[in-house]
Order: sequence, then C-alpha cells, then structure tokens
Amino acid sequence: MITRRGFLKILGGSVAGVVALGGYAFAYEPLARLNITRYALTPPGWTPGLKLRVVALADLHACEPWMSASRIAAICAMANELSGDVTVMLGDYASGMNMVTRYMHSSEWSEALATLRAPLGVHAILGNHDWWEDKVAQENDGTQPFGHRALSDVGIPVYSNRAVRLEKDGYGFWLAGLEDQLALLPGKSWGRTHMLGLDDLDGTLAQVSDDAPIILLAHEPDLFPRVPQRVSLTLSGHTHGGQIRLFGRSPVVPSRFGNRYAYGHVVEEGRNIIISGGLGCSIAPIRFGVPPEIVVIDLG
Repeated sequence: MITRRGFLKILGGSVAGVVALGGYAFAYEPLARLNITRYALTPPGWTPGLKLRVVALADLHACEPWMSASRIAAICAMANELSGDVTVMLGDYASGMNMVTRYMHSSEWSEALATLRAPLGVHAILGNHDWWEDKVAQENDGTQPFGHRALSDVGIPVYSNRAVRLEKDGYGFWLAGLEDQLALLPGKSWGRTHMLGLDDLDGTLAQVSDDAPIILLAHEPDLFPRVPQRVSLTLSGHTHGGQIRLFGRSPVVPSRFGNRYAYGHVVEEGRNIIISGGLGCSIAPIRFGVPPEIVVIDLG
C-alpha cells in the first residue's frame, strides 16, 4: 500500500514534471530553439539539369516578447547563410494572439525582413492573419492590407494570384503565389455570412506561358487536393505543425483535413507539398515537439 509520504512524493514529482514540461513548451522551444529542416527531391516534370535551392520562412507572427524585430533579423541572418538561390515567405507576419507585451508596427517587422538576400530574390505571399488584423481591409472587401504595403515598401514583391518566370543557369521555372484562402472574415458589419477566400488558383496558373516547372506558394495547405500535377511543388505554412506534436501527430490542426496536411513533405498521386512548421506562434505562445524552423528545399 502506498504511504501518504510516498503519495506526496509521486504527486510532487508529477507537478514538477508538469511545470518543467510547461516551461519547455512555453519558453524554451518557442524562443530558444531554431531548426534548419532540409528536404531534397526531384518532383515529376522537373527540368533535368536544374538544381535549385529554396529557403522558406513561414508564420513569423511578429510581436514582443515572442518574435521581436531583433529575433526576426537574427532569423534572416541565418537564412542568408543557407546559400539559397531563392527565398520565399509564406505569410502570417502579423501577430495573431493577445498574450503579448507589445504589438509591432508593420514597418518594424518588414524592415527586419528587408535584410533577407538571395540571388534570385526574396518573394512573399500573405496569410490569413495579415488580413484578419487589418480592419480597413476587412471593411473594404479586400483593399490591399497593411502587410502587403509594408513588404512592398521595403522592396519585397508580394504575390497576390500572380506568377513570375525566373531563371537559373539558363533553366527557367515559375514562382506562383496565391492570395489567402481565408482572407475575409464573416460579420454583419461587413455584410458577409461566411468566410471568403481571395485565392485564384486557375487564374494564377493561367499566367504560366511555357512548360517550365512551377513552384506554388499557398499559405494554407487545404487547397492541395485541387492543385494539378502541372505544379511541381506546393509550399505552405499556416498549421505550425499544430504547435503541439507527439509521435508524428498533432491534437489540433487548423485544417479541415486534420493531420493530413499538418506538417512536412506529403506526396499524393505524384504531387508534392511541403508544409512548414513555421517560426512563431498563434493563439498562445506554446510549442512542443515542433520547434520553430527555417525550411531548405533542394530541387533536382
């Protein structure tokens, strides 16, 4: 029979364990860890001879103390050292949570992001929080949000249903970026009864004028079942890997597909998508089992 002393020792150990795990999830993993996650693949239809390194950043959620301007600058410095040919940013620069000591103006985080460098440029799309936190954009049914303007002001092109042809070593490829799939919130004051996306997959891909491979940037991964095989690789963020991930699964994923597109490299019917675990936090500053990451993809 367990004694009172023994019970209290077990209870004390359990409480200490919970406190330790909580401290790790609340402070250490979100703030002190930064992984470089690497993928290497040659997707179907990829041009023989084209070797391309893509560095991807997702879901910064800029705010203090969790994602300060100095931390963003340090992440950018690390990204610049990864020898990427092209750097892409997959949306959600705005905070997305209330547990902060200070919200950052868009000019602060965009100035830090302006330190990113890559031979073929730095390219961005927006995420849902970049729309949701801009009341003017919500009220005016898609007026260009402040995040778009902030990035453009520091020379970073923002893709809103646009495709651009780039070239490396004489080989062409297309970078196509979608506008957000959850951009406009429902609300009586805005006259909307349901969420509205501003993405146009068909219209964006219609801009591709040759058979060079396509890299598609889409903040939310949920559109992946609709992506045609013509697209060599889709890159997404949004899910943060669920922010809590145990034994390869996440209890809660902000996707109607659950864990299907929660994190990592997924191949379906010969089509490839890589979902970044992101860098910041949403709702609450907690991460466990899915530390912040910069993604590096070597294609070809």
